Amino acid sequence: MTTAPARPHVVPVPTQSIYQNRVADYWNAEENPVNLELGKIDDLYHHHYGIGEADRSVLDEPDPELRKERITGELHRLEHAQAEVLASHLGPLTPDDRVFDAGCGRGGGSIVANLRHGCHADGVTISAKQCDFANEMARKRGVGDKVRYHHRNMLDTGFESGAYAASWNNESTMYVELDLLFAEHARLLRRGGRYVTITGCYNDTYGRASREVSLINAHYICDIHPRSEYFRAMAKNRLVPVHVEDLTDATIPYWELRKEADHLVTGIEDAFLDAYRNGSFQYLLIVADRI
Repeated sequence: MTTAPARPHVVPVPTQSIYQNRVADYWNAEENPVNLELGKIDDLYHHHYGIGEADRSVLDEPDPELRKERITGELHRLEHAQAEVLASHLGPLTPDDRVFDAGCGRGGGSIVANLRHGCHADGVTISAKQCDFANEMARKRGVGDKVRYHHRNMLDTGFESGAYAASWNNESTMYVELDLLFAEHARLLRRGGRYVTITGCYNDTYGRASREVSLINAHYICDIHPRSEYFRAMAKNRLVPVHVEDLTDATIPYWELRKEADHLVTGIEDAFLDAYRNGSFQYLLIVADRI
């Protein structure tokens, strides 16, 4: 009598792990003014930071309410500039192309991509609240037929393999394992498709994660990866970097201004500034092609 060999035990990626449920709970409850007040300016809600030289004259405004308004507007301008930089690296896209926004937050990045390229966009977030909010913003803008948001896990989307011309993470990679994340991007992207991320990562040459990086992790319930891990995981998953840019110096003016925005501070500003300045933390743009 012979018996069939046992099948290998395959553990599927869960729809949401216990940790991811905690992250979802955090973002479902989040009502931070720095994420909401900026977006009210033009209904583009960005859950990331800004780049570029800041107009610090807004701090000299003598009228207290107008000063708040001008600071809010300037921070939003810098955040939008960051979103435009990412969208500009998505490659040549047509209105028929589809793009994938992993960890889309309240949806600003997908709208920016659609405005720039006219493409279809699918955003994914594990926060049901963010998903509903983002879809309402797309409907309000009249692009709900091309920009859609889904309450799904970016590691296991269920979307069609090879259906996307471009995909990205904008400051959302620190919530997931990079091997699993890049495997899903590689599955979704067509051959020759473009992947882009803008992310904070800790600097391997500094050593282990610094005290400031640990404070940022605790604040956002995340796990910031070392810089080297991005390139190792990309290589393993058929994503070949074609452009890498250090945006650390470009983001410091944003944080310096935000630190002085009394109505928007969250208490984490000094940790970011200290980490960037002592070299333990970097703000990177990585552009890769799917081979």
